[in-house]
Amino acid sequence: MLVVSSLSGARSFRSLFLLLILLVGPVSSARADDTVGKGPAASWIKQVDIPAADPARADQIKNGISWLLADEQIIHRDHGYDDYTRTVYKIVDRPGLEQGASIDLQFDPSRHKVTLNHLRIIRDGAVLDRLNDVKFDIFRQEKDAEKGIYDGWLTAHVNVDDVRVGDVVDYGETYEITPLVGKDLFFYSFSTEWEEPVGLIRTSIVWPASQPLAIKPRGTGIKPVISASGADSVYLWEIANPKPVKVEDNVPVDFPAWGSIDVSSSASWQSVIDAVQPYYKPATAFPAAFAAKLDEIASKHPLPDDRMIQAMRLVQDEIRYVSLSMGSGSYIPRDPATVIQSGFGDCKDKALLLTSALARLGISAQVALADLDRGRALDQHLPALRDFDHAIVKATIGAKTYWLDATNYLQGGNADNFPQPDYGFALPIFGNGALEKMPSPEPKNPTINVAEDFSFPNQADGHLTLTVLSTYEGGDADGMRSKLASRSVSDLSDAYLKYYSKRYPGIESAAKLEILDNRDANIINVKENYQLSAQALAANNLAKNFPIKAADLGTDMPTPTIVGRAGPISLGSPIYRRHTITVSNLKARFSGEDIKSVVTPYLSLKSSWNNTPTTFEVQWDFRTQATQVPAQAIGDYLKSVKDVGDNIDWTYNFAYRDEPADASPVDSQNPGQELIIMLVMLSLLVAGPLFLVYRLGKS
Repeated sequence: MLVVSSLSGARSFRSLFLLLILLVGPVSSARADDTVGKGPAASWIKQVDIPAADPARADQIKNGISWLLADEQIIHRDHGYDDYTRTVYKIVDRPGLEQGASIDLQFDPSRHKVTLNHLRIIRDGAVLDRLNDVKFDIFRQEKDAEKGIYDGWLTAHVNVDDVRVGDVVDYGETYEITPLVGKDLFFYSFSTEWEEPVGLIRTSIVWPASQPLAIKPRGTGIKPVISASGADSVYLWEIANPKPVKVEDNVPVDFPAWGSIDVSSSASWQSVIDAVQPYYKPATAFPAAFAAKLDEIASKHPLPDDRMIQAMRLVQDEIRYVSLSMGSGSYIPRDPATVIQSGFGDCKDKALLLTSALARLGISAQVALADLDRGRALDQHLPALRDFDHAIVKATIGAKTYWLDATNYLQGGNADNFPQPDYGFALPIFGNGALEKMPSPEPKNPTINVAEDFSFPNQADGHLTLTVLSTYEGGDADGMRSKLASRSVSDLSDAYLKYYSKRYPGIESAAKLEILDNRDANIINVKENYQLSAQALAANNLAKNFPIKAADLGTDMPTPTIVGRAGPISLGSPIYRRHTITVSNLKARFSGEDIKSVVTPYLSLKSSWNNTPTTFEVQWDFRTQATQVPAQAIGDYLKSVKDVGDNIDWTYNFAYRDEPADASPVDSQNPGQELIIMLVMLSLLVAGPLFLVYRLGKS
């Protein structure tokens, strides 16, 4: 991973509340004061009066804490800047004691020098100075260690003694920040509204007038007051008592769900490229064994398209993912030879290695920066290194462009059909200095196709059989291949059996799970076989109440509440899935005319069915038709999701029998009545000729 955390990033909208500490263990036996200092604020810092809370918003206070002041002051210095933050809040209820009586200062020791400037408790009008009593417990908490990511950030934890309900806590700290890469670049972003009431959000930046800052608001019209102070310009934002914003689920990242402001020393993405480009030049030398593998690829695959795929698989599958993103490792990749010899690397390591391998194979390629979570909104922000958390590869063969993610593994397909990543925008390091939009192809065929074939027993001591064939293609094939590699086949088989046993009690596995993986075509087939005895079928009355369901069609669509909703709903990447259910050996002709299709501008469930006197088949095709739903259409969308659920889950009475087409109207269940009718018919046959003989004799 390309770790580009910054101090302002740690104070983003979602991190406005003091973090509960995750104690992983002490960093070392060194005294904490050797890492985090205590001392007065610098003379350039302006002291601000503490505002009063708005009593009209008391009912919106959460967790027993009323926020009064969030003051951040930044000043330029050579090859860096100083950042002073002051936070003031009042503990208004018991739950606020846990959160309000602890302070966490998070920092990267390779580029941050931290000083706690003051810590005061204001109680009944009296100011209690607690700075001298402060003791720091410093911990290293690698929150993404399970993902193989180690960023080296530390947390200095302060437990404040004797804090009571009604106290006002007032503390300030200064970070001296010296960037490791792009020393003359500056970027800061802050929110203009919070989830909770706050008396005053105040931000000031003092910067040389000869280097005017670029400012880009998002979701707000607030502008700074700009004044002169000697050779500097002072940018000041003061937002008093902003209305709390409601954070909504499943909002697209390109929708400004709350107001924010970007401030940057540059409005050009080229400034970011210039800062990192020297570190991403392709290597030309490789360890002998790896070079031999590349030469073997070249000899076996004359076409550059095939060489690209083979090189991608080589780096993906043989170099495991580990991110040692401490210090300059947050931005600068390791030498490809070192990565090969160690057998591991993070996204930027693997991207540079793959780029270098492709160059040796005669393919034009370069590293590109991306963002996994917020890449679709990159064009809405000012340029900054911290905008990116991932590195990928842009390869060019002829007129075609390919995007490769070297951190994937077990990826299938060829140059025409392999799933390319779509992170929104990417910034090629040797490009034209601009963001590039990554393609978002629509699936032309179902990427998951499930076919369930039920056959009812022919005799009383027989079995109902079920065969399930699941076909995965494209990205879903890659996901299934990864799942198969991480789970045992028996575990997967047990999980499938548990699903069916809940719907059909007594069902048993009839054969081992069959898996066929065509990696070049990127198609995986998984076949399951089950049987259910006729006795279990009868005991559970299943034949008369037989459930059929397309389990994974639309059931995982987001359904947030519509109450007070202002933002659109993100539907994520395009989905196209198919589910077919066939039931055979029936005793009647069954209909699916009650199963309806659901078609809206946002999703589509197309249902079809057919039958014969002994079979019944239903097919559902589900796909999303947009990436998001506008706020004004959410009501209709939620109804359509419910309609989809209603039309993929049905129960049939498959014990029902049709009467034979040539059946006599006579009740065959009454043998006495049938005998009488036969005697009458016989008497008519005999009496008729006798009567004719009698009449002829008389004449």
